[in-house]
Amino acid sequence: MPLFQVSVKRTKNSNGIRLEPGMSVQVACNSMSNPVTTNGGQAVVDAFYRIYGIDIKKAGALNTVDLEVNRIG
Repeated sequence: MPLFQVSVKRTKNSNGIRLEPGMSVQVACNSMSNPVTTNGGQAVVDAFYRIYGIDIKKAGALNTVDLEVNRIG
């Protein structure tokens, strides 16, 4: 089961949610593909909500433009 680190690339203010560069979460996935695009990004949404209490999908940042994905394990 690969482990990915998903980080915010740039500052973004949208729908009352502020994202800052350096905010990051670790996500374990059952597949080898990008967790942002796999299964609607639900694992990434859940991780950001669990760690920071924000809904990254509501902020419109659940995409590869705003998020950087690195495989770490």
